Amino acid sequence: MKILDWYILKRYLLTFTMMILLFIPIGITVHLAEKIGKILDSEATMPEILQYFLDFTIYFAHLLFPLFLFLSVIWFTSKLANNTEIVAFLSSGVSFTRFLRPYIIGATIVAMFSLLLGMYLAPRASKGFNDFTYKHLKKHKKAVDNTNVFRQINDNEIIYVSSFNVNKNYGSNFTLEHFEDNKLKYKISATTITYIPEDTIYRLNKYTKREILEYKDIITTQSVKDTLFDFKVDDLIPVIYAAETKDYGDLRRFIAKEEAKGSAHVGRFKLVLYRKWSLPVSVFILTVIGLAVSSIKRRGGMGVNLALGICIAMVFVFFDKVFGVMAEQSDFPPLVAVWFPNVIFGILAIYLLYNAKR
Repeated sequence: MKILDWYILKRYLLTFTMMILLFIPIGITVHLAEKIGKILDSEATMPEILQYFLDFTIYFAHLLFPLFLFLSVIWFTSKLANNTEIVAFLSSGVSFTRFLRPYIIGATIVAMFSLLLGMYLAPRASKGFNDFTYKHLKKHKKAVDNTNVFRQINDNEIIYVSSFNVNKNYGSNFTLEHFEDNKLKYKISATTITYIPEDTIYRLNKYTKREILEYKDIITTQSVKDTLFDFKVDDLIPVIYAAETKDYGDLRRFIAKEEAKGSAHVGRFKLVLYRKWSLPVSVFILTVIGLAVSSIKRRGGMGVNLALGICIAMVFVFFDKVFGVMAEQSDFPPLVAVWFPNVIFGILAIYLLYNAKR
């Protein structure tokens, strides 16, 4: 690498680091001001609170990673343009494509760190952050969607519960259907189902079993019946943020398991999986856009470049959130929802880079 590469690369990484160190304390302060009342009213110990804010720091940094990078690129590139350093570089015979190289090297370093953060570090921080939030700050809110639970627990059996209380291991309107060769063989229903952890059994009230034979049905009823089933309570209703707390390998296995069970939240889980790869790619896209926007010396100075950059960043976040919600709440493909903003802004990056070269 030549002096030019080292000069820009150091500015790239240093400005990005300073941007994170600047905004994270601001984020912690705002969050603390918003939650201080609930934290003081909670029964959390000081070590738990300190761990919560450490997890929040990692969670917050990972969440706004692209924006920090984008603003830092615009910031230091605008300073280069205002000091006419870019004009000097290009006047010395350096092409704009060659001038872009240290930016790509810096983006590669940041993207690798982002990949490591998203694959392993952020899931652990997300677990601590969400566990503390639902335990101490959202005591009256559920961390699970426990209404109208519909699951395929194995190759032959499907269960349904109209509602399930995870804390009490208690469900209502329970139904189990057993199939063989795509034919219903028997159906079990009960008004309530309760898991007894001491005996690892399930207790059914107003139990009814209907066996479907070739020429007749056999119906068996009992007021109370204790039995065993091929599923666990934790597997029955995973927490809403379960996907965010798993590293890449565990997340893939978790999604495959949830798909087999017919979970209604598979789209939400796949969004988390695909974002682990889309975020590092967005680092390169936003780097190119930031360079193309701020490499021109404007009459309004750095403020114009920052204002333009913030507008682009907000539009990027808007696209990401809108398509994310669509994938979570409908049948919109999660893969398209995650990558569509990158495709759109990738095309924008190519267009802006072409005009910047001119």
